[in-house]
Amino acid sequence: MTWNSETKIAPFIREATLEDVSAMVELDAFAKSNVSRGELIREAVERRQCLVAVESGSVVGYLVLTHDFFGNGFVSLVVISPAHQRKGIALLLLVATESACKTDKLFTSTNRSNVASQQLMSKAGFLRSGVIENLDEDDPELVYFKVIR
Repeated sequence: MTWNSETKIAPFIREATLEDVSAMVELDAFAKSNVSRGELIREAVERRQCLVAVESGSVVGYLVLTHDFFGNGFVSLVVISPAHQRKGIALLLLVATESACKTDKLFTSTNRSNVASQQLMSKAGFLRSGVIENLDEDDPELVYFKVIR
């Protein structure tokens, strides 16, 4: 499958392993400066709640999927290395997540200020489902959902 005009090889999406954790932290600018994010990544991998996108043998992105959002699947985090953003990798991870999700509905969220993420949700077929105020000051969290079964 072609995923952009510059390369003809789509990233390979698979479940993350503990061997991937250091690469996942390295591509995540927030994780490099926040120990708690690194711990979250390791715990998600240990719980088998994480998918990675691999290109040419390197991890270029990851996604965390839990099933604790009111008993539904929830994509809590999607991170793509800066060099690989805007190439469709996040969309491929979201599509793969639909198969990994154990529930009929899949939820996710993003800040109102994150227009790129909102556009990604639209491309992936997610619908706006609500707003959560007061998580980040003056930047409400927009909740999205998608029926997958």
